[in-house]
Amino acid sequence: GQIVSSYDILPESTDIDLNTVIETIPKVLPEGVKLLETKIQPVAFGLMKVNAGFAIDDSIETIGTDLENALTSIPGIQNVECVSSTNYD
Repeated sequence: GQIVSSYDILPESTDIDLNTVIETIPKVLPEGVKLLETKIQPVAFGLMKVNAGFAIDDSIETIGTDLENALTSIPGIQNVECVSSTNYD
């Protein structure tokens, strides 16, 4: 089946170029994950985050962990959080 998930990708500081982060996301994605959309949103105190939507093949058991590890590996990223997830069978 497919899962559509939305993740918040939080930078270490306001110095991180989020457009560079967005360009990097497709290059680090594990097999079975497709990037659907990205948008830059405010967090607080001038800090911005990337919100990214993914289509995920849930037949791969470790896919959630693989995706989070891949996103966290992007330079300048401090934290990755799944904010919503919907199953499509």
